[in-house]
Amino acid sequence: MKTFFAAAVAIGLALPVSALAADHEVKMLNKASDGTAMMFEPLVVRAAPGDTITFIPTDKSHNSASMKDGLPEGAETWKGKTNEQITVTVGPEGVYMYQCTPHFGMGMIGAVVVGQPTNLDAVKGLKYPGKAKKTAERIFAEIEAGS
Repeated sequence: MKTFFAAAVAIGLALPVSALAADHEVKMLNKASDGTAMMFEPLVVRAAPGDTITFIPTDKSHNSASMKDGLPEGAETWKGKTNEQITVTVGPEGVYMYQCTPHFGMGMIGAVVVGQPTNLDAVKGLKYPGKAKKTAERIFAEIEAGS
């Protein structure tokens, strides 16, 4: 029995962490459920290191791309193609800000919070053009509220 238990523990420890990871889906929309134009839904995703975020082009003409200087230190950047689904694996703890490149100025941005928002002040200091500034304020309020 001890041998069986030891083997089971060894197999469990050998499994990749990704086997336990969750996948979160984010829709790229022309109109969100609250009526706001050009939005990612949900606006903020809470994730754990190793989780994946799948961006789904529910409506056409959208992509997902990490924002310049909008990631925690050590995180990998990404840039999806327009009209194509992309899956991103998050790693280091912090806030991951992303945009729809064609609709950035129209406010189409979103965030993934991995663990604690350790770089929140840094991403608050980024430049958000046009309507993206108002969307950023909504994102930061949601992050600070912990919801």
